[in-house]
Amino acid sequence: MGIIKLKNIKLYAYHGCLREEALIGSEYRVDLTVKANLKPSAKSDKLKDTIDYVTLNTIVKEEMALRSELLENVAKRIIDRIMKNFPTVTMIEVDVAKTNPPIGGNVESVNVILTEKRKLKK
Repeated sequence: MGIIKLKNIKLYAYHGCLREEALIGSEYRVDLTVKANLKPSAKSDKLKDTIDYVTLNTIVKEEMALRSELLENVAKRIIDRIMKNFPTVTMIEVDVAKTNPPIGGNVESVNVILTEKRKLKK
């Protein structure tokens, strides 16, 4: 088993329940962790045998570009697409952070973290 992490993916998006958030947008940060068997790629040295982190980053950017009211929704969409595109992934953790959220206080970020394990077929 192995882990691939993408840390601190910085994006600008328009998520939130407030009308202003849809118009103005905000800065976001996404951290992504995927677990998979990386032994084949460690041995072969071939991209086809691993989880391509360029594709992971593209999925995050594309899903963050689709507006959601809740960070939970966008995090789940990221998980679903990665699970669909990479059948060898056994676990995903997505941490979506809205920096400087409009909540009437001095808060660095609000984070939603979702984790999902692939269900084994019996």
